[in-house]
Amino acid sequence: MIMCLYTFLTGLVVGIIFALLKLPIPAPQALAGVLGIFGIWGGYELVNFLINRFG
Repeated sequence: MIMCLYTFLTGLVVGIIFALLKLPIPAPQALAGVLGIFGIWGGYELVNFLINRFG
């Protein structure tokens, strides 16, 4: 859980720096980015499940 907090705080600091420097954020559109992250996580979990189930 502490790693999630560190990750969030790091992202927050980077976002603040980008806003202060008036740079575009280095991320895709909000929904596309979130779906991409869930897709990566889902694929990882699916492979682990299949390996544990059939491997």
